[in-house]
Amino acid sequence: MAAPAATMPTVKQRLARAGYNGLLRALTPLYVARLWWRGRAEPLYRHAVGERLGSYSGAPSAGWVWVHAVSLGETRAAAALVAALRQRQPGLRLLLTHGTATGRTAGAELLGPADRQVWLPYDTPGVVRRFFEQFRPAVGVLMETEVWPNLLLGAKEAGVPMVLANARLSDKSLRQAHRLHAVLRPAIESFAAVLAQTEADAMRLREAGAPNVQVLGNLKFDMAPDAQLLARGAQWRALSALPVVLAASTREGEETPLLQAWSALPAPRPRLLLVPRHPQRFDEVAQLVQKQGLVLSRRSGWQAHTPDAAALQADVWLGDSMGEMPAYYAAADAALLGGSFAPLGGQNLIEAAACGCPVVMGPHTFNFELAAELSIAAGAAERVAGLDEGVQAAVRLASDAAAHHGMAGRALAFAAAHRGAADRIAEAVLASARASARSAG
Repeated sequence: MAAPAATMPTVKQRLARAGYNGLLRALTPLYVARLWWRGRAEPLYRHAVGERLGSYSGAPSAGWVWVHAVSLGETRAAAALVAALRQRQPGLRLLLTHGTATGRTAGAELLGPADRQVWLPYDTPGVVRRFFEQFRPAVGVLMETEVWPNLLLGAKEAGVPMVLANARLSDKSLRQAHRLHAVLRPAIESFAAVLAQTEADAMRLREAGAPNVQVLGNLKFDMAPDAQLLARGAQWRALSALPVVLAASTREGEETPLLQAWSALPAPRPRLLLVPRHPQRFDEVAQLVQKQGLVLSRRSGWQAHTPDAAALQADVWLGDSMGEMPAYYAAADAALLGGSFAPLGGQNLIEAAACGCPVVMGPHTFNFELAAELSIAAGAAERVAGLDEGVQAAVRLASDAAAHHGMAGRALAFAAAHRGAADRIAEAVLASARASARSAG
């Protein structure tokens, strides 16, 4: 369907956008400096910085199907969408943009010979204008929560229909959208279509001003774990004489209380497999483990993808590698869901279910609320009140083979039952492109 007809911005909206633009222009040097700073630990942040400021190589070109996946999680989910798009349009040329190094690294695996991968442009009018002068997509897809005012208004001026796919909006984000409505609402209203994960997300998105909202499900159910990584993780578990509990995608402030609770467990305790969410924190978390007096083995030190004799004696395995999350889930008898034991909204538990790993989650899962409730109802996960209770529950589950196998089977069935969003979203994206082409013609 075509993008909504243009409406004149109010005086308040014009002033708000002018203030927003002035602030971003003033912060541009700090933005570039921050990229350079992050590049110390992740060198990819220093790669092609000019792209973020609207400087691109090659001649301008048109007809792209543009997908923006800001980080690793969105890029993994986008893989299923890209596959469904290619199935419907075999000659598709993909323009893939990202905001993070982990997203760009994962996204490189999705590219074909005719595709292009660049950084998302910084959200100032001049940079956005240069992006659309270089690339004239047939349609643009932003994943989940990516609402950038100048990018969306620039797309509207360039005649590019924009789709918000796999869209979600929490109550907290809705309140923020209300506070910043003078800047955000015109951008949200400019979408050609908004494809929500759940009915609750759809209601909040409509309240925020989104047009043409449909509920098409969650792309992350269509993520297929790599079979080789699953086999690798299963091998690690077979080598471990101890049950394995995974702390999945932990964030700053979560590891210290977890390690304290782990140290307090009576012997023999299971092995803890600790995987921080952000790679720049790997060394910091390693130091926290050693400070707690626990014996550490780092995944990055294993030869030939296999834990050595020292690793098999360690209390904690640190998952300090990228792209191996399915292996970590396959190695675990139970997983503690990072981000759910503090008010951080939790992480994607769907990947755990697809790998057949039972999940123990805390009270804070507002980023994935429906998936969390459905997984509990399906018997694929359980919720506890706090971290200490979570550790005890995960240890019990990991130490009870019958309970583990039953819950693992229910997790796989839960993941399989909710697939199909990729096909529905791909059809809606291409329908928006067709509608825009008809209206332009």
